Amino acid sequence: MEGSDEDEDEVILVCTNPHNPIESTDTINQHILLSTTHILASDLTPFLTSHTIKVHAHRNRLIEQSLYFRGLLGGSFSESCLGSVNIDWNLPVFMQILKHMCGCPLDITTENVLPLYEGALYFGVETLLLKCETWFSEVFSPEGFQLTQIQMDDLIQIWKFGLDHASDLILHLCISYLARNFMWAKKNNVFGKIPYNLLLSSVKHPLLTVDSEMHLSDALLLWLESNMENLEKRSEAENNYNEILKQIRVGLLPLWFAAGKRNSFYFRQLAEESLDSIFRALNILPIGSVDISGYSDLQHLRIRLTEHSKKMDLSNCPQITSAILLLSLTPASYPTDPVRKEIIEQFFISSGHPIRDKYELPQKLLETFIFEAVQEVDISKCRRLFIEHAVDCLSQSFPSLRILKAAFLLNIRTTGFFQLLEKCSLVGEIDLTVDVTPLIPASVTVLSSNPAMIPPELEKTSSLKYQAVQTMPFHFHEPKPLISNVTKLTLEGRTDVSDLSLQYISKYFVLLCHLNIKGCISVTDIGISDLIRRCKKLNSIVVCDTSFGINSVQALCSATSDGGNFPCMHSSEKHLNSVVSNLQALHMGGCIGICELSLQELMSQTHVLKSLCLRGTYLVDQALYNFKGSSLEMLDVSNTKISEAALSYVIHGNPSLKSLKARGCKNLLKRDSSIEKRESRFSSLHEELHAELGKKCRLEEIEFGWGFSSFSLRALEPAVMSLKTINIGLGGMLGEDALRQLPAICPLLETIILHFQVISDIIVTKLTTSLMNLQVLALCYCFGDISMSSFKFPMQNLRKLRLERVTPWMTNEDLIILTQNCRNLVELSLLGCPLLNSDSQQIISHAWPGLVSIHLEDCGKVTANGVSALLDCRALEDLLLRHNGPGLQRNFIFHAASKMPLLRKLSLDICDASEGDFDIPNYEDRYFLSTLKIARCKSQRCAFNLPVPPPGSRRRSVHLETLVLVWNSKNLTRTVVKERL
Repeated sequence: MEGSDEDEDEVILVCTNPHNPIESTDTINQHILLSTTHILASDLTPFLTSHTIKVHAHRNRLIEQSLYFRGLLGGSFSESCLGSVNIDWNLPVFMQILKHMCGCPLDITTENVLPLYEGALYFGVETLLLKCETWFSEVFSPEGFQLTQIQMDDLIQIWKFGLDHASDLILHLCISYLARNFMWAKKNNVFGKIPYNLLLSSVKHPLLTVDSEMHLSDALLLWLESNMENLEKRSEAENNYNEILKQIRVGLLPLWFAAGKRNSFYFRQLAEESLDSIFRALNILPIGSVDISGYSDLQHLRIRLTEHSKKMDLSNCPQITSAILLLSLTPASYPTDPVRKEIIEQFFISSGHPIRDKYELPQKLLETFIFEAVQEVDISKCRRLFIEHAVDCLSQSFPSLRILKAAFLLNIRTTGFFQLLEKCSLVGEIDLTVDVTPLIPASVTVLSSNPAMIPPELEKTSSLKYQAVQTMPFHFHEPKPLISNVTKLTLEGRTDVSDLSLQYISKYFVLLCHLNIKGCISVTDIGISDLIRRCKKLNSIVVCDTSFGINSVQALCSATSDGGNFPCMHSSEKHLNSVVSNLQALHMGGCIGICELSLQELMSQTHVLKSLCLRGTYLVDQALYNFKGSSLEMLDVSNTKISEAALSYVIHGNPSLKSLKARGCKNLLKRDSSIEKRESRFSSLHEELHAELGKKCRLEEIEFGWGFSSFSLRALEPAVMSLKTINIGLGGMLGEDALRQLPAICPLLETIILHFQVISDIIVTKLTTSLMNLQVLALCYCFGDISMSSFKFPMQNLRKLRLERVTPWMTNEDLIILTQNCRNLVELSLLGCPLLNSDSQQIISHAWPGLVSIHLEDCGKVTANGVSALLDCRALEDLLLRHNGPGLQRNFIFHAASKMPLLRKLSLDICDASEGDFDIPNYEDRYFLSTLKIARCKSQRCAFNLPVPPPGSRRRSVHLETLVLVWNSKNLTRTVVKERL
């Protein structure tokens, strides 16, 4: 038969839509007739609702473009000559495929790629298959993640599609996509729905990118908890979850995290392995021992770094050494190379002995990788990491480093560290925070003080190169360092920061915008003012609890263009371009060196402030009336003399306020007589502080005391629907009804702190059962009748609990109930629980092994038999034990510091010393301690002739003084103060 006729070149495609059933017999014969030309030129949307569409298509085009039609129409059998072909497929999808075969451009999207790909597979349209695969490759690429981010639900659907259709390409792309973007994925609400095989393959993938091993562990535990029921249905459930958990490198977990997971059903064994590894790494092993980490396979100690890593978070890992850091930056093949393996092992041995002779990085023999994407590194609390070595590694391997956090490391000396950081030229943010000393001059009365320098023999333990940098005079550093790119510098709490340090900062950190020197008590007002004059770009200053005073205020109020010639404080000229006029944050809480007139002048030049802290200053109403800004988001006027009218005035002009702290302001109860002299629009604000807040603001944090009542809360209702933190102190009284209504008024509360409030079981139960986001609960010196029934409800999100003078009835049995319902605590404070005994230690340490803070005071006989079980909380950073029984050994301080590698703050009382005193460790034996407080008490004398107390009873003691020892990078300061700290 000849096929020369034009009709023989066409075939009719009878396309039936299986998803559009026939509704009546009248529609059976109603068919839409179209040609391929019509398909290309017209919008087919109106026709796609039909049950059947007949399309006249070119036979040769179909055979040429589709393997399906080639087999159906191109053979020599009789069916090949059919004039029509029935197509039973999704009609809209097939029309798109047909348009593609006819040469029409096709737009691939997340919504249509899977149907098109499936159709291309079925009909064998290779060009469409290639187009879909190209789309997958582009969208799943690192660049595609930024442009077209695949949603988690879509990723899961695509993975399942790849499994159903045996597409290795799709499966590989899904695995690598999830591995590279794991940090994004773990924050997704549907992370728990990821199929097991996809998750396991991604975790095993060489491009798995996480900020830290803790983030990986957290994500896997979350997934396991979400899939517990599904895993229990599998016959090999335990093997399944063990398989995925053993991918975690437990030797690199933060100490607090590993300790806290000892009670986890899934993680218990790994937690013990992790702690064993961490503490073996922290011990000094015999010389010649190679297995310093507890692992024969050094690969398990490699920090996860890939070409896509943006952050390396090693915080809270005291086991991290220079050797581990260097190992992670070298090729994975090095440990298998005999020569290089020996170099690495010897370096592990040397870095495990911090008091031996100096050792250098074996840089000449070990090539390190460069990770261009890394912009942030956090080595906070990595106390065994030599800073000199760390900076060498960071400068070589992370050329794009922008943020460096090294908080709570006393082995860093600021000026020398800045000089080392010249190697990291792009660093713009540095955090060297340490604990703020309790010896703030404005807060204590010093009876005696005795600074002691570090013994010379301990100075020699650092490398010679590091020594030279640290001891080099400030003016001797030649050639002059390059101008630093640092814009944000945090030195909070560093008592080793001096005016000399500030000179260095002001000279070389000329781009500095944010400076935090809170608690740096060694700097002077002159030193701060000199820095302010030099750093013209400052827009955020935190100088709380420093000597910030009149000279610094003058520097802030002076014009930036004066070049150092500053007018008198009382000059009539208002400098619109002064430093303070451009500040967005000014925190000077506790700075008592500023007089009332200085504060008034300072406030008169504020224009763009968003955050202002004036806590504990000589703040008066006139200063607030001088405030010019209208952009405040945070205001702290706690413990000042301001009145309700003055505070209302500021609130009226700052509707963006989110945080207001006004505890300890007794004058909020008083009427300001001068207000009558002011304009009537301001006098109308008097005694309407909370109503003003309710009308103007949307608050997230409030702290009130004097003058705050249930009426205040009612007036605040419109403003506190999004409140996350409420702190009510002395002088405030909410009342039972208001406290009951608190969860309904503020459903998003995360932190509740109540002092001197009347509470009951009903109130506490209402708070703990209604507030699902509650993380911090503090009940301090409250009145009322509460019992253990208040705490018989699960509070899984609660992280911090303070019960101070509110639970005198608490027994060990009650404590057990508390542990069962508050399983995830990291901070615990119990004050005034006289029925507790030494068994309480075991209850606490067993239930909460990951605690980082424990405060126990006046808790019966908790320490009467010594302290052993409590030290099983190996991640403790802050420990207070006072008036719990005289069972603490003389060497307790050294013993506690050696058992708990992160312990920085320790508070004791001589009353609890079994031998009447404690041995004070020297600089070396203090381990990580930075603050030690030992209170002294004396028996209270009575003028009346009272009966002699029965044998065994404890005489009432009153506070006498406190010995405070503070270590920094330079010395130890021994101070005796009158206050009870």
